[in-house]
Amino acid sequence: MLAPLAAVLLFLVAILSAFAYLRLEEISREREAINRDVEYTQQRLRLRLLEQQEQLGRFAREVASREISHKDFMSRAESLTNLYPELQGLTWIDDQRRIRADYHNARVPTASQKTGEAAAGSTQTVDNFALAHELLVPIYSSPQATPGLDSTLELHLPLIEKARFKGTLLAHYSVDAMFRYGIPNEINAEYAISLHDEQGKLLAGTTITENKLKRHVFPWAGPINAYEMPVSPIGKGLTLRGQAYRTSLGVIGSALFWLVMVLSAITAWLLLANWSHTRRRIRAQDALVQETAFRRAMENSMLTGMRALDLHGRITYVNAAFCRMTGWSEADLVGKTAPFPYWPEDDFEFLQQKLGEELAGKILPGGIQFRVKRKDGSIFDARLYVSPLIDAFGMQTGWMTSMTDITEPNRAREQLAASYERFTTVLEALDASVSVAPLGSDELLFANKLYRQWFGAQVQGHMQLVAEAGVPPPISSDETLDTVDAFAGLPTDQLTDKDAESAEIYLDNLGLWLEVRTRYLSWVDGRLAQLVIATDITARRHAEEQSQVQAERAQNASRLITMGEMASSVAHELNQPLTAINNYCHGMVSRIKNKQINEEELLGALEKTAKQAHRAGQIIHRIRSFVKRSEPNRTVSSVETMVAEAVELAEIELRRRNVKLNQYLVPKLPRLLVDPILIEQVLLNLLKNAAESVDAAQRPTAQRIITLKVAQTYVDDKAVIEFMVSDSGSGIAPEVMARLYEAFYSTKADGMGIGLSLCRSIVESHLGRMKAENLYNGDVVTGCCFSFWIPIAEPQPTAPTKRSVQPTLQISP
Repeated sequence: MLAPLAAVLLFLVAILSAFAYLRLEEISREREAINRDVEYTQQRLRLRLLEQQEQLGRFAREVASREISHKDFMSRAESLTNLYPELQGLTWIDDQRRIRADYHNARVPTASQKTGEAAAGSTQTVDNFALAHELLVPIYSSPQATPGLDSTLELHLPLIEKARFKGTLLAHYSVDAMFRYGIPNEINAEYAISLHDEQGKLLAGTTITENKLKRHVFPWAGPINAYEMPVSPIGKGLTLRGQAYRTSLGVIGSALFWLVMVLSAITAWLLLANWSHTRRRIRAQDALVQETAFRRAMENSMLTGMRALDLHGRITYVNAAFCRMTGWSEADLVGKTAPFPYWPEDDFEFLQQKLGEELAGKILPGGIQFRVKRKDGSIFDARLYVSPLIDAFGMQTGWMTSMTDITEPNRAREQLAASYERFTTVLEALDASVSVAPLGSDELLFANKLYRQWFGAQVQGHMQLVAEAGVPPPISSDETLDTVDAFAGLPTDQLTDKDAESAEIYLDNLGLWLEVRTRYLSWVDGRLAQLVIATDITARRHAEEQSQVQAERAQNASRLITMGEMASSVAHELNQPLTAINNYCHGMVSRIKNKQINEEELLGALEKTAKQAHRAGQIIHRIRSFVKRSEPNRTVSSVETMVAEAVELAEIELRRRNVKLNQYLVPKLPRLLVDPILIEQVLLNLLKNAAESVDAAQRPTAQRIITLKVAQTYVDDKAVIEFMVSDSGSGIAPEVMARLYEAFYSTKADGMGIGLSLCRSIVESHLGRMKAENLYNGDVVTGCCFSFWIPIAEPQPTAPTKRSVQPTLQISP
């Protein structure tokens, strides 16, 4: 029966294989031809570009070797653009990225104007300019598509004179003109040739889309043969693609093929119909056998014991699970009447009563629980469910019972009860108040011992904690007309995964500070409830207040210590204006006694004296405002002001130690929400430590430098202001680096070891971070850098662009 069908199938396979082979051969030859022609076209383009690059290279060397006039440049550029139509224009850019001369072909005025603007500020042009400056080789850019204009391509030729970079000669190519003058006509006529950018976007030429094939009358036509490769020397930014036009329908379009296919399909269909009819008869017989075996296997694999009784209470059937539970075999049970072998002797009377109720049909649907004795004498708990046994004619012939071993569920229930008792004991012994109340009700579902001590057994305490913590109160609802909870349908399974809300409150009636945590949960009856945990944190709050007071005292003491360490420098700084005042006064007194001074000279001397007195007063006022005790006051402060005031104090110490300070401060920095006195204290401490490090390293005068850099940066996508103080000292030893921020640890003979520890505490209190690292020149330590950052008060609306602001350089003596 299967032999004719197999022969037809083999014939069909042979025909299809022959047709497929012919079609594949045709496609292969077509693919080889288009690959060869596309490679030839790419070679033509490459040679043309290299020829132009060589001409432009000579021009670039002439521009770099001698300063040619603007007129000469425009004349040479015009001749080159006339010689090569795809060359739209030339731009001479010096090493400062300034356009020295710019010529564009008059045939494309709009495109030339757009290209000139791109040379001045395009991001890609700037990047290619920098790359040509770095590598000193010609750099091709990626094609740039302008709406309404031809796509353009740029070539940067570096201008080099005696190994010194003097700018670039920027050549602008039209991709469309490059296609028109670089692609051979015979290739363009035979294939769909096109130029694409790096993303596959069409720049010039023609392409064949799949939509045209879908409208073809022969939908089985194969995919278009295409081949593409990057255009050298431009690279992957410009791709040459060739697609073969469909010139034939292939062998599948022949009438003989379809005639053979139709006749073979009819023959195969007739054989399959006969074969299917025979198979249905065989399957019906097999299904009956399988159904019988399946029912028997299902009965034997069940974990529930099944037992059948006739109307007189005689066992007529037991399954394998029932025999495994009791330990008695089927032969020991079938045909037996009460008392059955698996009845315990002590329960005969109870089980005989339940058997009578079973035969009378009085057993409840929930079943009955009783004890069962195995053949080995062991006892287990079981639950029995009873249902009438109806035959095929609708007559009751007995009772079918199912028995389940419930020993493990009973044990689990007992363990759960013991676990609940332990859990309740733990909650009662907690030193925190725990309460649970349903939403929309005045019922208190649970309250532990501490809650009852504070608020009693009423729900008002729960409501007070929720209200004081700022959590919206439960929604009240009228449920008298409906037995369904008003919150039925809410996603309680998702609410329990929500993070708990926390708040610290003070209750006057208890005189305690409490930390209140709330969250929603689904109660055991399905209602949406609110859990509130209140912990007494009065002692912690008192400790935090005392710690804050101690921190403020330590900050004030640190400022006083800093000024004390700078006392000699301050005295030297004040001595200069005071000496000048003394000299001016003595000079005026002497000249007045000798009557050798007029009113104008006296007035000039008094003005100089007043100026020196004002200078001394400014120094004293600045020191007094820095060290005076004040309450912490965080305000939106200017970074420039804080840096200027800290540097003003630090310069006293820097001049004494003959150290120069270089400042790099980015202009128009965002403002910070900080305590300006504390930030100035951190900066002054770091600058003073840097000056001491440079002085201790005994560097020569030219190397006695400290650098202060302040700029905006990003840490974990968060805008911050970073302060960096680097010196040219001897660095930090590894053992000192490990204990750098340890309180009361110092490497100075007269140091107290609280400066850097306090500085890091101040920075971290402003949500910032501080770090220190050595600076190296190879393996030699050349100094140390301390840096810290503070978050910006208000987030910036837009992320910074690639063109960063250049910081201004300020040098202080």
